[in-house]
Amino acid sequence: MANFLIWLFTAVLILVSVFLVLVVLAQKAKSDGGMGGALGGGATEAAFGADTGNVLTKLTINAAILFFVLTLGLYLAHIYVAKHAKSSEGQLPAISVPAAPAASPAPAPATAAPLAPSVSLPATTPAPAEAAKP
Repeated sequence: MANFLIWLFTAVLILVSVFLVLVVLAQKAKSDGGMGGALGGGATEAAFGADTGNVLTKLTINAAILFFVLTLGLYLAHIYVAKHAKSSEGQLPAISVPAAPAASPAPAPATAAPLAPSVSLPATTPAPAEAAKP
């Protein structure tokens, strides 16, 4: 459920970001030039009236507040998911042991000799000179 909300808020954050960029670009500059005139600064005055600067300023402020609230919420959601995720990092995998047979185990020897590495030595055969002597 948390992952779905993270994806939903991420999509809303992307839409708010695009809207914020467009609103800032649509505003007229103080010198009545720049990108605001190229992207329809005059058209916004025709649509919203002569008080367009106040409307776009309010939209910019509200979009910026929404942007920061969503960003903080997504940050906290990622922290929540990271803390509550089942982490297998640093843990050994669980191995199931088969059940032992019901027969009684063999008795252990009374004295256990330490195990030495097994070394196979070649068999000694008499030299050919010794075999030829009578």
